[in-house]
Amino acid sequence: QVQLVESGGGLVQAGGSLRLSCAPSERTFKSYAMGWFRQAIGKEREFVAAISRSGEFTIYADSMKGRFTISRENAENTVYLQMSSLKPEDTAVYYCAARASLYSSPNSYYSSESDYNDWGQGTQVTVSS
Repeated sequence: QVQLVESGGGLVQAGGSLRLSCAPSERTFKSYAMGWFRQAIGKEREFVAAISRSGEFTIYADSMKGRFTISRENAENTVYLQMSSLKPEDTAVYYCAARASLYSSPNSYYSSESDYNDWGQGTQVTVSS
């Protein structure tokens, strides 16, 4: 089991930007496909973005396309979520998730919660209008 620690959340005005980071404890970070999810108060957790363990392939929820960018630096054991043009409806707790994928294609990515084995505690993002 890998421990995931998110950081970078906070309060930002609408139209602003934030960059979230997720630093897994696992040294073999590059063997994990990674994803970001979010959960707003009173709503179910939803998919935000995912990246393959190679870092070459990504996928986004439709409402985040063009505004959010997921990336990873395997040498730094970190996955990022750059969020721009933030809207009040982006307010949520953002979770980092990891899926051990050593025996899967390095270019596979996953958008379902059930695909992931390990989750962080979440970081709060609040966008004011």
